[in-house]
Amino acid sequence: MNIALIGATGFIGSALLQEALQRGHQVTALVRDASKLSAHSQLRAVSVDVLDQDALAAQLKGQAAVISAFNGHSQTDVHQAYLKGLQAIVAATKQAGVKRFLIVGGAGSLEVAPGKQLVDTPEFPDQWKASALGARDALNLMRAETQLDWTMLSPSAYIFPGERTGHFRLGGDQLLTDAQGKSQVSVQDYAVAMLDELEKGAHLKQRFTVGY
Repeated sequence: MNIALIGATGFIGSALLQEALQRGHQVTALVRDASKLSAHSQLRAVSVDVLDQDALAAQLKGQAAVISAFNGHSQTDVHQAYLKGLQAIVAATKQAGVKRFLIVGGAGSLEVAPGKQLVDTPEFPDQWKASALGARDALNLMRAETQLDWTMLSPSAYIFPGERTGHFRLGGDQLLTDAQGKSQVSVQDYAVAMLDELEKGAHLKQRFTVGY
């Protein structure tokens, strides 16, 4: 499948890239600095500013799907950068005529109790709050989206570099925890779940989550 991956050099984006290439997909990686990516026969790396809608749309045209791992973490105002970037990416995806859109979400908007989200708990780390609030607003924007066949995948509370086990659980809007009460998933297994969704389309116009 020909897919475009935005943010392919980031923590999650790089895992998504590795998984996509391993599965034999042809990937157009759209990043700020294409020189950071190693050459691969199935990879075309392109430097592009996601806020340049026309330039981005030109690179997305003809793709079967777009995966966005954009997060805005390099900006001072992460919350606003995230939303501004997402809105530009959504607009460019539509402009390019691509229907399938997958987005890396956050764990903060997952419920820990009925009507109570993780980001609103006192224990939620301040350093990640702006990003989590941006991801929650992004989810609300996507839920109002009618033109794209979108899917958002939220990780567990703790996502870490580990192993690709292929063994995990999927959930909906509630935070997943294991028998010890921990909410975690490796970034490699997160990538497996995202690429499974790309290939199977089991959660169209939905947010879902993955964890152990």
